[in-house]
Amino acid sequence: MLQHISIFFLLLASGVSSLYDGPLYDSTAYTQCKGYPEKPLYGGGIFKHNNIAQIKTNKSSSLVIYNLNHDTIYSFSAWVKIEGSDSVMIRARLEAEKDTYNCIGTVSAKSGCWSFLKGGFVLNSPSNSSTIIFQNADGKDVDMDIASLSLQPFTKQEWRFNQEHIINTKRKRAVTIHVSDFNGMKLQGASVHAEQITKDFPIGSAIAKTILGNSPYQNWFVKRFNAAVFENELKWYATEPHQGRINYTISDQMMQFVRSNKIITRGHNIFWEDPKYTPAWVLNLTGTELESAVNSRIKSLMNQYKTEFIHWDVSNEMLHFDFYEQRLGPNATFQFFEAAHESDPLATLFMNDFNVVETCNDVKSSVDAYIFKIRELRQHGVFMDGIGLEGHFTTPNPPLIRAILDKFATLDLPIWLTEIDISKTLDHETQAIYLEQVLREGFSHPSVNGIMLWTALHPYGCYQMCLTDNDLKNLPSGDMVDKLLQEWQTGRVDGVTEEHGSYSFYGFLGEYKVNVEYGNRTTSSTFSLTSGDETRHVTVTL
Repeated sequence: MLQHISIFFLLLASGVSSLYDGPLYDSTAYTQCKGYPEKPLYGGGIFKHNNIAQIKTNKSSSLVIYNLNHDTIYSFSAWVKIEGSDSVMIRARLEAEKDTYNCIGTVSAKSGCWSFLKGGFVLNSPSNSSTIIFQNADGKDVDMDIASLSLQPFTKQEWRFNQEHIINTKRKRAVTIHVSDFNGMKLQGASVHAEQITKDFPIGSAIAKTILGNSPYQNWFVKRFNAAVFENELKWYATEPHQGRINYTISDQMMQFVRSNKIITRGHNIFWEDPKYTPAWVLNLTGTELESAVNSRIKSLMNQYKTEFIHWDVSNEMLHFDFYEQRLGPNATFQFFEAAHESDPLATLFMNDFNVVETCNDVKSSVDAYIFKIRELRQHGVFMDGIGLEGHFTTPNPPLIRAILDKFATLDLPIWLTEIDISKTLDHETQAIYLEQVLREGFSHPSVNGIMLWTALHPYGCYQMCLTDNDLKNLPSGDMVDKLLQEWQTGRVDGVTEEHGSYSFYGFLGEYKVNVEYGNRTTSSTFSLTSGDETRHVTVTL
């Protein structure tokens, strides 16, 4: 009953008046292998009604499910144990009547213990009979056991409620403003005007050198975003295209722009493991020459920008590529992180990679492969404290995104969506629809600490998705971003103190300015609304 009362008041705070009695999303996740499977989430969901049939062979394990609905969001989980191999990637796929969904979840399963798979799917059309198939991702035969199956349906309205519930509890906080005179007397009937002037949650975009000297673009950017990342201008091939000829002129000018506008900025990147984006002259180096070059790169870059960037992507896309490990040995990356930390100990050091939340088809960048690399870095004493998920989407799978974020959340590290965009193979309207899905998943997950769009504007357009045309007129994706930015800020709040001299409201986290009027007296002050479960009390004296 207390839970329903709490939810009811949160609904009132967000402008919804009806009592919600649908399912609450279960964010439980596990990354360790256990001796026994845990109980199924949601008591099994629709599986507890026995509308499934399980078929097991030596190659796979299958579930036949009946009567799945169109446009319903299904959260799926299971525990998996294998025999005959130390560890394999198990992929779950869904075969519906009209469509096949090649991956709805993966887990790195181990022999002799149980591993947790969490994912989900949304059907394009209803299916009277569907099959979920668990198979070894490399196609080889493996014996497996499946336990504690769960499939929980959510309508789109129920899914949105659960998102708003998290936003109202994690991104907002209750505020009570107390107004009194200098004698401590409570003043009833005082007019209170509060306005959020800065946002606590970072939402930003990539920028390129095209923003320099472009006042309309700069004004457009500053009006919307409180965070930035340089698209290419810090990369090694940009700052030292020829050995020994280091030039930070462009990146310095971009840093001056973000600094003057109080915009926090991510450092992207120190190294890029993909040889395609490694300076041509570096490709020809080996041994001590390469060691000297990478040490010079770290020292030069970090000295130039010490304390300027909140993050550093140290070795970009190291799940997919290993140029430096091949040339310098398997511990090369560990040394990069160590040197970066010594050079700028206050910056958070990130891994950053693609196809982690976008899909689960890419075995190299599965959530478990990413977590394995994090643990490997930690075992070598590496100061790696941030999870960077690029997010270059074609068709997002919201319950899979949330499930992957749930597993990362168990590590208690800051998670950032670092390069969000939607494929240019889609039309502008579809890009906007999918972008909203991704941004809502990110903003409403309590372990996501920031969101960056990959939408730097060039004369030729953008990498995949632009928010505006070249005249800075919003495209559908730009309208969507503006709508969400407006939705996720408090704006101006007006009210009158009651008989106790107080006025209360729910506000998004950030800095506020408050004006109070009583008779012919007025006063102004500011306060910070930081994360917390208790009501924030602010006293204003007239």
